[in-house]
Amino acid sequence: MSSPLVFIDGDQGTTGLQIHERLRGRTDLKLVTLPAAERKDSRRRAEAINACDIAILCLPDSAAREAVDAIVNPAVRVIDASSAHRIQPDWTYGFPEMTSRQAERIAIARRVTNPGCYPTGAIGLLRPLLHAGLIPENYPVSIYAVSGYSGRGRAGVEQHEGPWAVNAPSYQVYGLELAHKHTPEIQQHAGLAQRPLFVPAYGAFRQGIVLTVPLDVRLLAPYVDGATLHACLARHYAEAAHVHVLPLHESCVLKELDPQVLNGTDDMRLSVFPNMEQGHVLLSAVFDNLGKGAAGAAVQNLNLMLAQ
Repeated sequence: MSSPLVFIDGDQGTTGLQIHERLRGRTDLKLVTLPAAERKDSRRRAEAINACDIAILCLPDSAAREAVDAIVNPAVRVIDASSAHRIQPDWTYGFPEMTSRQAERIAIARRVTNPGCYPTGAIGLLRPLLHAGLIPENYPVSIYAVSGYSGRGRAGVEQHEGPWAVNAPSYQVYGLELAHKHTPEIQQHAGLAQRPLFVPAYGAFRQGIVLTVPLDVRLLAPYVDGATLHACLARHYAEAAHVHVLPLHESCVLKELDPQVLNGTDDMRLSVFPNMEQGHVLLSAVFDNLGKGAAGAAVQNLNLMLAQ
């Protein structure tokens, strides 16, 4: 039996390069990319995508939609790393740990949409707690996140590593219009009844994310406290290979969160920080925006699909 053909469309971007690096030494698949002269040739791209078994799209949203529209071979399966299809009902959301059956759904899916980096952390924290009824679906959720500058793609890398890097900002809060494109994705897949307030930022480090969600327990049911929230997350991810919940006794003595601590891995660490005297709980997620937040998630989904 021949090895499956995996075509990366857009392998020169930040995510595409990371995926290519992870796959190029594999012997269980044949990796296909286009030479530089053909990357913008719509005919060649259509030929390549229709000749592969699984296509991984690392493209801007509009180009990803065009690539999918060009597929006429019904056997072609797709992993889309863009945000073009993340809230489309006919696409399977590529977060294997999100529910107990999500990995199975991904394994048999024809169309898989990779989660966004920030939504991976936000949904990873919120979905189990909303599903268990510990956070009501109409809770006024606020999300604060800081990502490495590679989250901006080539523009961010060039700004911080190019010839003018000496003038690069050390910290930037953005999305001030409060309409970040990840917000509908978070709302839908976390199970929220209303849009969360999402405030993202970039720091002067290449990769890594710290994402936090503050909770006021006075807005929760009387029996819900930090230990209850932690126990729910720990149960949900007890068997997960790439999502880990920090034991409560460890988070209670932790003084800071390092966004880079899991760089180079495909893991995500969730933590719960309770201050019940004040009625506050802080939820946090730490992970590599190029690992579990992008390329690592795509390869995890690819592995599930190849196993079928």
